[in-house]
Amino acid sequence: MSESDMDWRMEFTPHEKCVWLVRRQVRRTLTRWGCGEDDVDTAVLVCSELATNAVRYTYVPHQSFEVRLGVSGKECLVEVSDASDTPPCAATPDADAERGRGLLLVAALAESVGHRERTPVGKTVWALLLLNGPVS
Repeated sequence: MSESDMDWRMEFTPHEKCVWLVRRQVRRTLTRWGCGEDDVDTAVLVCSELATNAVRYTYVPHQSFEVRLGVSGKECLVEVSDASDTPPCAATPDADAERGRGLLLVAALAESVGHRERTPVGKTVWALLLLNGPVS
């Protein structure tokens, strides 16, 4: 994905109660940009899963996490950055497990996923989504 035509980012407190705010802000932003409802729903779900992981599994005291969206053409890049150096690790949960499928779900919804180091500390987990509907 090249330089985004539309770019948004926001920092959040690393608390599970803030994940609803991530969902709300992502939905509001992508709707304002003219993304289709199905594309918005997918991006909200991906952001929610990655934000939940940033809060639940990579919490670093007094360090916020950041969500970034970039839309260019028919691509939406979702990034969630946190202060932990621990790379994401997709679990293989038991069939009756209530947790542990977030990264698997993200991988199923995205065209590609990955992570990279973040300067000066931490990492960024990203997912590239292909948009089906029009972006006005």
